[in-house]
Amino acid sequence: MAVRHRLIRSSVEDVWAVLADSRRYGDWVVGTSESRPDEGVWPQVGSSITYTVRLGRWSAAGSTVVRRSEPPDVLELEAHSGWLGTARIALEVRRWGEDALVTIDEHPLRGPAGKLHNAVADALIQMRHRSVLARLADTVEKTAKRVHDTAGS
Repeated sequence: MAVRHRLIRSSVEDVWAVLADSRRYGDWVVGTSESRPDEGVWPQVGSSITYTVRLGRWSAAGSTVVRRSEPPDVLELEAHSGWLGTARIALEVRRWGEDALVTIDEHPLRGPAGKLHNAVADALIQMRHRSVLARLADTVEKTAKRVHDTAGS
């Protein structure tokens, strides 16, 4: 199981606003682009988005389903990666003074990835999480700054 956390210099509500916007998924999830709604209203339980994963010239379609949603604190997702199977991705957002402490916990759930899960896979997921949380922090902080600057004008 790969768990990582990061302090984001914005409010819990600012973080949730980004997590709750299905069009922003590709802004913070590494390798993902062109996210779009699929079923339901994101991030309600059972809703889903589809997206494209790009690595150089290679691309593949993926989808993610919301399995648990408790705004603005908890978002649990199941990411479907085709023949590799699925992964459980849990995001927890906690107040930390005026900021938000975000914890991400991911592990393979179904398919070959789940059966072959090991310490090496966890190490790779940890590296990916470092980038995911950095991108989430950057997206949230820039979005919040724009909103606050516009409101102050």
